[in-house]
Amino acid sequence: MRSPSGIRGAAPAIAVLLIVAACTTSGSAPKVNAAAAKSVADAGGMNGLIAAAKAEGQLNTIGLPPDWANFGAIMSGFTTKYGIQINSENPIAFGQEEVDAVGKLGTSSQAPDVLDLGMKVALANTSLFAHYEVATWGDIALNQKDAGGLWYQDYGGHMSIGYDSSKVPDITDVSDLLGTKFHGTIALTGDPSKGDPTKADAALNGVLMASLANGGSLDDVSKGVDFFHQLKLKGNLAPVSATSATVKGGTTPVVLEWDYLSQSHLGDVPTWKILVPPAATLGLYYAQAINKHAPHPAAARLWEEYLYSDEGQNLLLKGGKRPVREAAMKAKGTLDIAAAKDLPDVTGTPVFPTPDQLAAAATYLASHWAKV
Repeated sequence: MRSPSGIRGAAPAIAVLLIVAACTTSGSAPKVNAAAAKSVADAGGMNGLIAAAKAEGQLNTIGLPPDWANFGAIMSGFTTKYGIQINSENPIAFGQEEVDAVGKLGTSSQAPDVLDLGMKVALANTSLFAHYEVATWGDIALNQKDAGGLWYQDYGGHMSIGYDSSKVPDITDVSDLLGTKFHGTIALTGDPSKGDPTKADAALNGVLMASLANGGSLDDVSKGVDFFHQLKLKGNLAPVSATSATVKGGTTPVVLEWDYLSQSHLGDVPTWKILVPPAATLGLYYAQAINKHAPHPAAARLWEEYLYSDEGQNLLLKGGKRPVREAAMKAKGTLDIAAAKDLPDVTGTPVFPTPDQLAAAATYLASHWAKV
């Protein structure tokens, strides 16, 4: 799960069962080798895939909290549409816990069919995944999917500067934070020197965003450390880490965090605004993958088709997450414009750090953050 800090939390297994009366069809489902299908065409077309998935009757998921990214509505929509029961195990699992479950449960009927993972975990475990390209494959950018269909990003967001416009001036660039009117206002959501690059660590990525805005790169976070050193010298850094409580109480009126998390402050602070810096647009997305030993291979593939359909992507959007097909759907006129308006504008070209770049940034911060 992605907790308010943007990190998945570990917890005992929690079973969530979504059941809707199964739809029935006359006749038997055609024989489809769904486990070998690399596309919907291989599964006998969409009708063949649906029939095979209905014959299986179930889908096992893991790490999908119903209140995260609107997955509760997505799972309900899938079950309602196809009459397939969803067994949601340990919905707040870490990505590593998800792949551990795949290894532990092997070919048993309880093994996860599909996985929702951070990129470091996804890239390190491709041997566990099945090759599959969803019907909307062409709408996913090349750098947001595996060429062979082992994984494909589904939703994410961008690092942002959220601020209470009633307490500080409007912000249009990272450099504005050095101004005299930001004394004691600026905060990260934690200590970046203790960041975990395997998770969506907002503090670590906040420093990386600052580095991009100051002549650094995804391979050079040092400029971000220098920038925060300047913020501290000017007295602009708040003495605490930002939380929902500090934002609500006015202690941290400027916060560097993921845009989809920053949005949550609007309920407490109506004057909250969010900037995704045009010259430092840092993105991070999660990825889907299918267990190559999925006990319900047709249902697993149908799940991906649903999630990457216009309906599924718009449901992610309504959950405050940026769907991977956003640009293509906007061009085709199928994007939920009302829901899209709730997201911060992104005018820059997003860059996506690799797991190795995040690990290198974390190593550098561990030994250099004290400079700040």
